[in-house]
Amino acid sequence: MSHIARLFVDEPLLRDQPLDLPDDQSKYLLRVMRLSAGAMIRAFNGADGEWRCELMVTGKRAALRPIEQTRQQSASPDLTLLFAPVKKARTDFIVEKAAELGARRICPVITEYTQTSRVRTDRMRSLAIEAAEQTERMDLPEIEEAAPLATVLSIWDPAKPLIYCDEGGDAAPIQTKVSALLGKPAGILTGPEGGFSPRERNMLRALEYVVPITLGPRILRAETAVVSALTLWQSLVGDWQNAPYLPES
Repeated sequence: MSHIARLFVDEPLLRDQPLDLPDDQSKYLLRVMRLSAGAMIRAFNGADGEWRCELMVTGKRAALRPIEQTRQQSASPDLTLLFAPVKKARTDFIVEKAAELGARRICPVITEYTQTSRVRTDRMRSLAIEAAEQTERMDLPEIEEAAPLATVLSIWDPAKPLIYCDEGGDAAPIQTKVSALLGKPAGILTGPEGGFSPRERNMLRALEYVVPITLGPRILRAETAVVSALTLWQSLVGDWQNAPYLPES
């Protein structure tokens, strides 16, 4: 079956109510995909489900006319990823994979050993949109502004467990700790390339809602730890438990 382009749009999706596309999406559909008027496009906005839309073309500009809703709106699990930013390409990788793996929120945290504190949330959002389009997810992860670890912890909901990936070596394996979290909101915290400082480890271990876990006997790179933790959480207590099969559209 031929591939049908799938786009995130920042406008309401209502039957027979055309919506204009911005320049970048117009260029993608008309120049990259080489589509013409009348082509079918799948569109979603994170609120109104997914719609089959007709492509409308006026000069170099494209618009979509929603025809019918093909999937109802659904939300990803209530999982927040807190990660220490690393070098640009690796941070991009983390954001992309977190969106692919279903994190509902992505929050960069600045720790004592974080080597880069400049984080472009606009770029993170663009990467999250591309990942959502490609992976069939129906919502976009919320992208938070970078904040110091202590600040994030000060406003964290203590009723929500925070799974702390502790490279110290004396934490329990993740599978022994998260089985009780099935269907519950949670957070996952991963550290920078140099790990957490002793002061940060003591601070985290002192909080009742923090769940220290280990990701195995090897010290993982920061981006590997993110992918590993998200994958294990999803497979143990996330929406991989009853994932529906999605046929090609």
